[in-house]
Amino acid sequence: MLTFILIAVLVILVTIGLVKLVDKFIPSKLKPVLTIALWLLIGFLGYQTYLSIYEPIQFNKLKNKRYKKVITSLIDIRDSQLAHKQVTGKFSNNFESLIKFIDTAKYTITQRRDSTIIDEVLTEQYGVDTTKEIVVIDTLGFVSVKDSLFKTSERYKTMMQVPVGEVGAKFKLQSGYLEQNNIQIPVFEASVSKNVILFDQNPDLLMQENQVVSVDGVNGDVLKVGSMDEVKTVGNWPTNYGSAE
Repeated sequence: MLTFILIAVLVILVTIGLVKLVDKFIPSKLKPVLTIALWLLIGFLGYQTYLSIYEPIQFNKLKNKRYKKVITSLIDIRDSQLAHKQVTGKFSNNFESLIKFIDTAKYTITQRRDSTIIDEVLTEQYGVDTTKEIVVIDTLGFVSVKDSLFKTSERYKTMMQVPVGEVGAKFKLQSGYLEQNNIQIPVFEASVSKNVILFDQNPDLLMQENQVVSVDGVNGDVLKVGSMDEVKTVGNWPTNYGSAE
């Protein structure tokens, strides 16, 4: 972009020089036509230079605005998936079952307490009452997952829909297991392509955005939370968009 700006400024300066040369050396009959043509060229190049500066600024403003809306939906999906794992021991692999889970599932509220009981084996062995310490888990009640996560809102019913960008687009949702130390660990990933979020923007700027590698940018060509390749449930956006945890 900087190279283009420098070239455009140079061409404008050269064109202005040509206007002066035309005024000095070209016959009077041709001067009006050539002068008008050169000034039109100057205007065009000036406008293109303006766009080369203004358009990326507007692109970044729009991008940031859309990303924040998408991230809000991804956080809802992550919270729902974490609740699903807490209750069922695994992540959901489709939105239909995840929404049904939120509508019907409940958290179990428990309380841990220490207690002392007779150790029957040792009592029989030694002939005297012998006690042992145990941990007792009491069930105190149940709380709706929906009420805990969304209270009175029903936005979870449309969380599969990408809220901005290409009309009708949906997040991609995957789940499965990764093996670590011979243990199968549940993982999930929800994602959407930047091409979907910014489908109506300048293709050159979009291509640059898909190649971003920066500490304050969303690296890669997708916005996502979780991973199918690592055991993690964080998002791939930086803190300037909000917490990825």
